[in-house]
Amino acid sequence: TNHWHMGLDIRTQQREHLPVYAAAEGYVSRVLVEPGGFGQAIYITHPNGYTTLYAHMNGFFPALQEYVLTQQYAQETWHINLTLSPGQFPLAKGDYIGLSGNTGGSAGPHVHFEIRDTKTENVLNPLLFKFPIPDAVPPSVTRLAMYDRNRSTYMQSPQLLNLATVRNRGIKVGANKISFAIGATDRFSGSNNPNGVYAAKISVDGKPVSSFTHDNISYPDSRYINAQIDYPYDARGGASLQHLTPLPGATNVADNTYGGGGIIHLQGNGPHPVVIEVQDAALNTTRISFTIQYDGSLTPAATNSAAEMFLPNGINVFERDDFQLVTTERTMYDAINVSFNSSNNGSAGSVSPVYSILSSAIPAHDSVTVRIRPSAAIAEEDRDKIVIKNVVGTRTYLQKAAWQRGYLTAKFRQFGTYQAFIDREPPTINAVPASLAGVRRIVFTPKDNFN
Repeated sequence: TNHWHMGLDIRTQQREHLPVYAAAEGYVSRVLVEPGGFGQAIYITHPNGYTTLYAHMNGFFPALQEYVLTQQYAQETWHINLTLSPGQFPLAKGDYIGLSGNTGGSAGPHVHFEIRDTKTENVLNPLLFKFPIPDAVPPSVTRLAMYDRNRSTYMQSPQLLNLATVRNRGIKVGANKISFAIGATDRFSGSNNPNGVYAAKISVDGKPVSSFTHDNISYPDSRYINAQIDYPYDARGGASLQHLTPLPGATNVADNTYGGGGIIHLQGNGPHPVVIEVQDAALNTTRISFTIQYDGSLTPAATNSAAEMFLPNGINVFERDDFQLVTTERTMYDAINVSFNSSNNGSAGSVSPVYSILSSAIPAHDSVTVRIRPSAAIAEEDRDKIVIKNVVGTRTYLQKAAWQRGYLTAKFRQFGTYQAFIDREPPTINAVPASLAGVRRIVFTPKDNFN
């Protein structure tokens, strides 16, 4: 969710504490210890311009482990992010660097391994580095979907096409601007694990129209995965579909539109040959060929909508008397009609109605600023104890509210519902046992009324 997977997950046979070794000569340039994310991780910088990352480790080699512990005590924090110089911990290829584990945001024992461009910190596809992983299996394309690109992809459902029928008979469409999406996975030889596909390209009349290649992506850009997939369709329980043409608010990551917008423009009434090629990193390729033909008699009647809209590539401002929401230029991937309502649910401590804007099925790339005018007088001693709660499906996000010209203000990275509350309750934590005789472990469990 919200990012491409940026490396290889290397199995450790469901075990922890296996030895991990340096992939090549270099030096330990960074060490990270955090409760989520990579957990305990080592970064090794190499003289050839690459940096390798080994994450979810259970521990580091003794000298590095001792140094990390010293720094944790010196900085009085367990969560630590250290940058190291080339002379501190040099390594040769094959040197022992630590133990595999299951720390951080890990769902089971494994080593997360990445190769990065040291200068840009972009993550490179490790399958391009000739690892001895047998792969003679081409990607499997199981779904094909079509969109009318005279309209926003967020204001329509994908038209799912039968692959066998399409290959044999072609398609007639009532839209003169269209795009396609695929459902596809890839596998290595002898493995059933489904992987993402490396690249895909669509050509019309023998000319490339749009393609994507997953070979070089930065972590700041990784959230654009929400634009490459049909996020609303997936969020509503549909199958996973990857757009072959970028959305208008996400044209700069992994995609090539060959000097155009990547949209297929159908000219004339004749059939146009279409070829979709899907590749893995070993260049095993699956091709789907068919024809497409414009038929004006199939064009649906135009509909007029006076609804407010949020548009990509610009600041959007939504205002009501007691509620405002403002996007940045990078928040929206495609256009959407704004749905909005408010209701008083009488929740304890609330100082505003519940405001609902858009759907949690609409992704936000960048933050949105929410402003709520309190619906009740707030005592001076409570003015610094107000939070805004954002509910998205089953998930809840909280931000402390700042005052701004009579409004309570906070930023969020998702749409949904928003409501302001006074939070007068401090967190609680369990007491230490009265006697610690024979106790080897003390567990502290903090709890809070809002989270």
